[in-house]
Amino acid sequence: MAKLLFVLTGSPYWTLKDGTRHATGYWAEEFTAPYTAFTEAGHQVVVATPDGAIPSVDMMSLRPDMAGGAETALELEGVIRSAEELRRPIRLSDARLEDYDAVYFPGGHGPMEDLWLDADAGRLLTAALASDKPLALVCHAPAAMLSTRVRGVSPFAGYRVTAFTNDEEYAVGLAPRARWLLEDELKELGVQFERGEMWKPYTMVDRNLYTGQNPASAGALAQLLLKVLK
Repeated sequence: MAKLLFVLTGSPYWTLKDGTRHATGYWAEEFTAPYTAFTEAGHQVVVATPDGAIPSVDMMSLRPDMAGGAETALELEGVIRSAEELRRPIRLSDARLEDYDAVYFPGGHGPMEDLWLDADAGRLLTAALASDKPLALVCHAPAAMLSTRVRGVSPFAGYRVTAFTNDEEYAVGLAPRARWLLEDELKELGVQFERGEMWKPYTMVDRNLYTGQNPASAGALAQLLLKVLK
């Protein structure tokens, strides 16, 4: 049985460029699809957040029209209600890579508020990338890669990466209001940004780094990890 660390945003909002707070958190599917896949396979999940804050689900992700139907939305809610790990997260500062077999960062807009500049996230990501352990990030979670910069240089530079695209951000209507766009910042970081069709599952694997473009990619990313977990 493997032990996986899920690093979630601790922020229930995302500050837009006009200073207003957009209600957000983690995106339901990006937690529930991998969580279900890993736990049903017998693996253990531990949740970590900045300061041990109980993570908030983005309520938009539980709307039937966003979740793919009323039945799916209810299934997502059921998984979240039953996942006790969400109600007792550890502090990200206490997370030690040696205690885990893999690390996974779900997205949602929350990481654009806290994880992108969190020193503990930067420490963990840098150590995980240098190890042979699987490191996975999906959708907006690659924003956490920005926290690894030291004097403007990141260990992720040169890696092939995918993440939520500018086109997808424009499609949800938030790009004009954002302080910065994830695709742009990742390119500035020096990664080789790649993408698939909007809203369709698209994953990228480069060495031990696994990334997914959007919420629909979370389940596919989990299946890739299951193949390498013991």
